[in-house]
Amino acid sequence: MAFYIQNLVNDEFIEGEEVMKDKAIKAIKDGKTALGIELGSSRIKAVLIDNASQILAQGNFDWENSLVDGIWTYSLDDVWLGIESAYKALADNVLEKYQLPLENIGAIGVSAMMHGYLVFDQDDQLLVPFRTWRNTMTEDATKVLIEKFNYNIPQRWSIAHLYHAILEGEEHVKDIQFMTTLAGYVHWQLTGQKVLGIGDASGVFPIDDETRDFDQKMLEIFDDLIKEKNFTWHVSEILPKILKAGEDAGTLTEKGAKLLDPSGKLKAGIKMAPPEGDAGTGMVATNSVLPRTGNVSAGTSIFGMVVLEHALSKVHIELDMVTTPSGSPVAMAHCNNCTSDLDAWVRMYQELLQRLDVEVPKYKLYDELYFAALEGDKDCGGVMAHNYVSGEHVTGFSEGRPLIVRMPNANFNLANYMRAMLNSTMATLRIGMDILTVEENVEIDQLLGHGGLFKTEKVGQTLMANALKVPLTVMSSAGEGGAWGMAILALYLDYKDEYTLEDFLINQVFAAETSTTIEPNAEDMEGFDQFLARYKDSLAIQRAAVEALPLE
Repeated sequence: MAFYIQNLVNDEFIEGEEVMKDKAIKAIKDGKTALGIELGSSRIKAVLIDNASQILAQGNFDWENSLVDGIWTYSLDDVWLGIESAYKALADNVLEKYQLPLENIGAIGVSAMMHGYLVFDQDDQLLVPFRTWRNTMTEDATKVLIEKFNYNIPQRWSIAHLYHAILEGEEHVKDIQFMTTLAGYVHWQLTGQKVLGIGDASGVFPIDDETRDFDQKMLEIFDDLIKEKNFTWHVSEILPKILKAGEDAGTLTEKGAKLLDPSGKLKAGIKMAPPEGDAGTGMVATNSVLPRTGNVSAGTSIFGMVVLEHALSKVHIELDMVTTPSGSPVAMAHCNNCTSDLDAWVRMYQELLQRLDVEVPKYKLYDELYFAALEGDKDCGGVMAHNYVSGEHVTGFSEGRPLIVRMPNANFNLANYMRAMLNSTMATLRIGMDILTVEENVEIDQLLGHGGLFKTEKVGQTLMANALKVPLTVMSSAGEGGAWGMAILALYLDYKDEYTLEDFLINQVFAAETSTTIEPNAEDMEGFDQFLARYKDSLAIQRAAVEALPLE
């Protein structure tokens, strides 16, 4: 029987720390754990959980994309350095907390930023550097594909990058034998399996809602479109196999175990979950996989997603049609730019503090800046920010130039500056979400927020609720994000015969989850609307900046 200590203040019983530690030790020793690794845009995160979804240990590795020859990319060497470093940090965390080496894990799952372009030849060699979701040079391809498919193909989708390369006559295309996402690539190297979770696959090529596989008719249309090129491959032959949550995705090989843990402690043979994208893991992490539920993920990029009850009335180029990890249709408003520009300003403030010999923890600096935003004028007092580090398809930009603009008589102070910076992270998302809620009359019962923007208590949540004009809920686990969500998908492998994914999340993962909900208020909503009107008008300034300041 578990030992409990009595809390005399509220007469409740709470489990003793030593008992909790003993349970964690037993879970680690017995391999009753699940590991989620997510390769985000600015951080690779590893999270180890027990079979009750409680976090036992974590490890992180910070990284950044590079702009090389006009292409946003990460090197594959950095991919493996980051994964190895994040895993080592997690294993060290286990050793420090529980005095145990990490040798066996119940299940592992890998997720990553969706979309992009990774193509390999018959010798499994990368043909061109990884082209990430951030690249928006495929407009020529998407126009044709949208017309031919009668389906929205965003510029970041893998098939858009493939067709763009074909239109540009790139030499490597004829040699393609396999195309996948970053998560699919990592999973392939760890297991030898060329598979992809359906959520991640839905950002590669359109999914048929009935078959829950790549749309056969569109595959044929694409093959016919490129027939005159006389390639030796058909598009269906170079795509990974689609798997739904809970399905067998192979096991960790000896090679894969060494890639994660070069020390050799980690054992091979661990079962692996289907690799997923960050959209899917975000849905899982916020319990947003049922119809009429949705979530907002806010980090380097920002996207709002709603699980649909029925198809939309028409094609909207501003919206992605993707799926949950179990294959239910989802409409997603995805924006390339969220916190990157804000983070750059914070780094500058850190530099100033260092010059003044003032030591302020990074989280404290973020908190104080965020709290200041709540003190600003509702409309930001005439201060305008554009956070476009890269292009933004929702507003029609293939490139971006971060900007701060203000009226000469603006109420320019820290509070209004920070409120404008935070509002800018939400403005383009609001434009996209209006298509769903206003034009398509999509009803949302629940909208949950997760990601770095919500780590400072109530600030991002308050501003987002007013920006989107809906109650916004943040769970206590919101800051854990996708890596935790991927660990849950790995854990689900043991429950797939007992529960649907939807029921598993409700009954096993979130049954006792605490959360806070903030309601929008009329005054703040009106203030954001005023800011948004000026934001839309000032996009002309953004366009002029792109034209006047070409990338070198």
